[in-house]
Amino acid sequence: MTTEPTAPIELTGTADRLAGEVVALGDDVVAQLQAICETITDEGATAEASRDWWPLALHWALDGCVARRAGAVVRPTSRDEVVAVVRCCSAAGVPITAAGGRSGVSGASIPVYGGVVLDLTALRGLVEVDEASGIVGVLAGTFGPDLEAELRERHGLTVGHFPQSFELATVGGWVACRGAGQYSTRYGKIEQMVVGLEVVLADATVVRTGGAPAAATGPDLGQLFIGSEGMLGIVTTVWLRARPLPEVERRASYLFPTLDDGFEACRQILRSGATPAVLRLYDAVESSTRGGDASNCLLLVLDEGEPGLVAATMDVIAARCARGVEAGTGPVDEWFEHRNDTSALQALTRKGYVVDTMEIAAAWSRLSDVVAATTSAQMAVPHALVSSCHLSHSYLDGACLYFTFAAKPPADAVESTYVAMWDAGQRAVLASGGNLSHHHGVGLNRGRFAAEALGEGHAVLAAVKSALDPGDILNPGKFGLPSHHGDPGWP
Repeated sequence: MTTEPTAPIELTGTADRLAGEVVALGDDVVAQLQAICETITDEGATAEASRDWWPLALHWALDGCVARRAGAVVRPTSRDEVVAVVRCCSAAGVPITAAGGRSGVSGASIPVYGGVVLDLTALRGLVEVDEASGIVGVLAGTFGPDLEAELRERHGLTVGHFPQSFELATVGGWVACRGAGQYSTRYGKIEQMVVGLEVVLADATVVRTGGAPAAATGPDLGQLFIGSEGMLGIVTTVWLRARPLPEVERRASYLFPTLDDGFEACRQILRSGATPAVLRLYDAVESSTRGGDASNCLLLVLDEGEPGLVAATMDVIAARCARGVEAGTGPVDEWFEHRNDTSALQALTRKGYVVDTMEIAAAWSRLSDVVAATTSAQMAVPHALVSSCHLSHSYLDGACLYFTFAAKPPADAVESTYVAMWDAGQRAVLASGGNLSHHHGVGLNRGRFAAEALGEGHAVLAAVKSALDPGDILNPGKFGLPSHHGDPGWP
């Protein structure tokens, strides 16, 4: 069983990096929390619980800092304990940052103003399985491998959500950050998988959303909380769509002379109605690390399911990839074996490299322009070494582009170079027709771009936040929203 978050890198100190306000916990609040559930105030433990996998924060950790250390970590084991914690903190005006596996890479689970980290990983397990309907209820702190193992072994079902962080992340985290799995072209992103939610609001009210296959009962309130990163409510239970285990799996790969040729093949595949589980297209830079020679672009294909449907899907793909050259199953096998390996990030960070990824979505007609603008902008940043791209998730109208960038600045320019790479890349994406994020969310890192990306919608989001959380206690300081606590103190 996976029961604890995985540390992203060694933490060599517990100093605060952020310069904004800190909301201190009084002894009376700590005593009330201790009466509700396990409450941890140890400096080392609270520092560890106050960080996630944000790549810049890995550099801070090696320098002896966390972004911000919470005053306490609470570990409720039931919905009622979550309600009691929220009621206590709301009355005292103490910020609450909900956290699960803390596998996010945008600083979403950093307690920007201190306060309390609400560790949901003790709230775990299946609560119900409707095999006939394919609906499973699961507590938010359940890790992905535990959910899949029980569904497969006891019920012959799968949810089909396999993000790169699968072994590190919880179901609540998937929902909070609007995640996508590597098989999403077949199974959908998490927002397509959610049937309903149980959510604790800032005033400790418990609401239940959804529950039907479809509805016309006003706006879908569940979608309001999916992707809200804990700032509108705390998800405690999730009902997900599950499917029978696949009967067969098939793999293939193709080489294309240009990235545009690969984009067109993927577009035609989706427009034909085929939805293979995996459709990943790498530019020449990334293809060269997967068996190519930097003169071609590699497309990986994997599908699973009922034999007839899989066979038909692979036939459609072969027809739409006529401009490519078949490259066998070896590249897919290699990707599958190492698809969740994150060891390179830690190794490069320890050597002083700036490394991160930026995933966005855009319409098919915009993809080429987005790639050209973004890679050019990032490579113009001093000390930049590479800005490469692959297509990782496809839809009828467009796709997700996943940029990987790296730089090797002097030690005293690591943070400024990181910020510059993000500024150049993200603003190039927005200017050329891409969106702010596809599945990593916004958090602290992307908050400075939120108003630019959402336009007038950013004011609508602020109004919703104010209505549901007038005291601004739920994960404040994120999404670039104003807070009475002041500026977060970064960047």
